[in-house]
Amino acid sequence: MSGRWLALDTATTIASVALGRPPVPEAGAHVEGARRHAAEIIRLVDFALTRVGARVRDLEGIVVGDGPGSFTGLRIGWAAAKGLAHEAGLELRAIPSLMAAALGAALGLGPEPVAACFDALRGEVYGALYVFHPDRVETLVAPTVVTPDGLVQQAPVRARLVVGDGAVRYAPAFTRWSGAAPVALQSLPPLATILLALLGRAGAGRPLNDPATAEPQYGRPAAAQAQWEAQHGRPLPDSPGHGG
Repeated sequence: MSGRWLALDTATTIASVALGRPPVPEAGAHVEGARRHAAEIIRLVDFALTRVGARVRDLEGIVVGDGPGSFTGLRIGWAAAKGLAHEAGLELRAIPSLMAAALGAALGLGPEPVAACFDALRGEVYGALYVFHPDRVETLVAPTVVTPDGLVQQAPVRARLVVGDGAVRYAPAFTRWSGAAPVALQSLPPLATILLALLGRAGAGRPLNDPATAEPQYGRPAAAQAQWEAQHGRPLPDSPGHGG
């Protein structure tokens, strides 16, 4: 990948944008606070482009955080990414936001199992477990909605570290499992920056061949969707899938 890529992630309370030639970022910006995502995401994109003197049509492609995470946050980031890709005719890819968080915590560890957990409320987390190799990512537990104890039971090996706001919220369970204190998202590089680092690794994501219909991995149905489906006993028509 010789050209520049734009990366966006809005799966957590931190919205971030990065721009560069993978795996090296050249510019980026982020804001914290879920309610700021919609108002700030395009401003962050403009800021990154301006820093390197580029335009959207100069890019090779866009990579967007695939969640799972906040339903509203993901839709904001994906709407921006899909709109920009469509306007400029760019390739669009998606990489799990959990994978980006895990790699952020794994830097310097070598090929050790690292888990990422975002708070899914209701006593659950969006969780996954990965091992990172120089040229590929090994997924030991794919992103799922699970209780902290359930993630531990699903995992084929013990995590060396656990990262994310879900890990911090359920710190006793994850500290017992890994033997280390959880790592907060705020201590990591912005996830968009890490998405750029993952782009060239096998097993790191999926191409979005039809961006118009592509949807993120929400993790679970949005609350309104879940209530409708429970009331009617069938999937919501034209539902985007499972949101959170």
